Amino acid sequence: MREKILRAFKESISVKQKFVDENIDTIIEVSKLIADTFNRGHKLLLFGNGGSASDASHIAAEFVNRFKKERPAFPAIALNTDMAVLTSIANDYDYANIFVRQLKALAQDGDVVIAISTSGSSPNVIKAIDAAKRKKLRTIGFTSLKGDKMAAICDYVFAVPSTNTPRVQEVHITLGHVICQMVEEILFEAHRNN
Repeated sequence: MREKILRAFKESISVKQKFVDENIDTIIEVSKLIADTFNRGHKLLLFGNGGSASDASHIAAEFVNRFKKERPAFPAIALNTDMAVLTSIANDYDYANIFVRQLKALAQDGDVVIAISTSGSSPNVIKAIDAAKRKKLRTIGFTSLKGDKMAAICDYVFAVPSTNTPRVQEVHITLGHVICQMVEEILFEAHRNN
């Protein structure tokens, strides 16, 4: 049992190290994009299924409340949180439209989307990215090595170098936390210097 535990932690560390080595410049670019989005009065819309839905909600909460700094609230909405909206869209239209319909209602010019899918091929996530692109929103995808469909349509893609779902999800939430921290630091400095 000890060996399995150690192997899981070592694998997680290894995947995270490889990921940051390959993606640090994109993390900086995306952090600046989201900070600029908030600074211009626009919002961040996030969505995913299952564990990715939890990550979307978690990241949105960090922006709306705070991450590490005492600062103004930032407008972020996880589209997977409202049971009544999700089930009514799934019932009246189709489950594949649960995020598309909300983007049509809530997204405005200048907003940014974070789509999270470990497989990178969830039909409702892919359809929502397509809808976001039609609305000319900037799109950021969190996925894995399997995420070719998502990678082909997002403006920015974070493909975790693994196909092991737990390791991929561990990188996704770490990535979300790092982006939150960088955005706070960018905007905290901007607010402090005004």
